[in-house]
Amino acid sequence: MRVVGIILITLIAFTGSAKGTYAASTYIFPFSNPYEATVIETPPAFQAEIPKRVPQKIINVKVFPTRIIPKVFWYENGLPCSLVYQDHKAPLIFIIAGTGARYDSPKMVNLQHVFYRAGFHVLSISSPTHMDFIINASSSMVPGDLAEDAKDLYRVMCLATEKLRNKIAVTDYYLTGYSLGGIQSAFVTGIDEEQQSLQFKKVLLINPPVSLYRSVSILDRLLDENIPGGINNFKAWLDDVMQNLSDIYKEMGYFEFSGEYIYKVHKRYPKREHFLRAIIGLSFRMSSSNMIFAADIMNGGGYITPKNVEMNYATALTPYAMVASRTTFVDYFHQYLFPHARLENPTLTENQLIDRLSLNHMETYLRQADKIGVLHNQDDIILDEGDIAYIRHVFGPRAQIYPRGGHCGNMNHPEVVRFIINFFNTGED
Repeated sequence: MRVVGIILITLIAFTGSAKGTYAASTYIFPFSNPYEATVIETPPAFQAEIPKRVPQKIINVKVFPTRIIPKVFWYENGLPCSLVYQDHKAPLIFIIAGTGARYDSPKMVNLQHVFYRAGFHVLSISSPTHMDFIINASSSMVPGDLAEDAKDLYRVMCLATEKLRNKIAVTDYYLTGYSLGGIQSAFVTGIDEEQQSLQFKKVLLINPPVSLYRSVSILDRLLDENIPGGINNFKAWLDDVMQNLSDIYKEMGYFEFSGEYIYKVHKRYPKREHFLRAIIGLSFRMSSSNMIFAADIMNGGGYITPKNVEMNYATALTPYAMVASRTTFVDYFHQYLFPHARLENPTLTENQLIDRLSLNHMETYLRQADKIGVLHNQDDIILDEGDIAYIRHVFGPRAQIYPRGGHCGNMNHPEVVRFIINFFNTGED
């Protein structure tokens, strides 16, 4: 695909006790800096052992078979999802990816292998903020409204189970997701309580935001406030990052999407934490930029691209990519998502929509939903002051909080993997 070429290429800068709390003496994580934990994740020496290969097939779910796909995109065969399957009857667990992530992103693949080893069938679904999902499975093609995105996700899950009915033997359905996929899992479960099509037995929210608006505001600021010279120096800073990546590639003879590789880049910068903050912000900005571009094109343009201009494979996209890279998620919320939401509810206010995009919106249900648990880190960088206390207050003993790990940086730590599997197998630590 040739969509937003400059945006996609910049993604190489970043890829990816008592119950309810883990005693620091029994959980050892190598990074005390949450930004290092987020970027570098769990080093190989601390990782859980998982199968290197698993039986897998890609299934395409055609949600809107008559939808016309603009020529600038190539996602024309439906929404691809990854199925990892057992050769016997087993529970099926759905995994929802984090912001901008595809079904085959590193964190998704790791979870697939973890659940396969534990005896589950696994169906991995791209984030509703990924271009693939926006184009093929979003009803509005304007992602970001958790309730609407959850309806789209649930529709995909139900269509997928019908497609798989004669291919695998399923005993029960489970659900999890990380980051944005974590909070979306809560909203999907709320829909299932009403429709009862899947009747999820257990649901685990991994590192979810408490308030989506607050979390994306934090991530937007990580880039804007940590580029030397400010956001107006973005291109020069990005050129410097790309040059360092190129130099390291020449030294090592290879490139890989790994925390260890990025760490070698970040060591070249004298203010390491500033660079780590900026690189996390860059990753998020690139994901949101791709989302904004896809939403704008699918809805006829007029936001960052000209209105009703037909684009194809030969269209020069760099000017739009640069506009998208300077457009924050908060800009998108106020200028695009909120006006769209008001079309259906003219009395809706921005504060009401912000509240709707939060766990607080579902608090009554979450307090009494014994099948829902949450896994989080005390030092998660996407959380605001008081968010961990709120999670403990709402989920009580169903909240597992680790002292370190940043944002999803400890997902393949042995203790965390053990907790995840035990949660779905027994619900106990």
